[in-house]
Amino acid sequence: MAYDFYAFMDRMKYIKRWQLMRSVRDENIMEHSQQVAMFAHALAVINNKVFSGNADGGKAVLYAVYHECGEVMTGDLPTPIKYYNVPLKEAYKNLEEVACDKLLNTLPEELREELAASIRPDTECYEYKLMKAADRLAAYVKCLEELRCGNNEFAKAKKSIEDDLRSRKMPEVEYFFDKFIASFNRSLDELEGL
Repeated sequence: MAYDFYAFMDRMKYIKRWQLMRSVRDENIMEHSQQVAMFAHALAVINNKVFSGNADGGKAVLYAVYHECGEVMTGDLPTPIKYYNVPLKEAYKNLEEVACDKLLNTLPEELREELAASIRPDTECYEYKLMKAADRLAAYVKCLEELRCGNNEFAKAKKSIEDDLRSRKMPEVEYFFDKFIASFNRSLDELEGL
């Protein structure tokens, strides 16, 4: 019997993000998830090495890799709609849970429990909070990219996302801002090391 889970995951490359916004460059949930995984790992390393924490970087990365997987069945609902009101937010959350359950059922039974831990993460653990911050950092970097290309459509989103990130009061996020964000506004020729 053939199982469809990884074929579904491969379809992440077809799900476009920022659908309501005019973008200079399209972004899909597969590339977004890779960037979130990289940022989640960075935040976990910063937590451990700079702030003497004990974050599990592998766990944060796996949460990031699978954090959008339900969207292969639901599509990407734009944030302003997803969070428009409490009933809509709850309904969409339920829809995402159904999609995740359906995806897990496309795996051999002996693999489901292992992948369920990443697809349905423990939302109370610190690694999940790191992943959610990394998700917002990726959105922030997308805004910087669009603004750098002259697309002012992302100006309000940039401010809103930065306010959200700063309100989290996470030292890892502040460190990332202080040490890395400015480089995202540089051209290739301006980056050090070349």
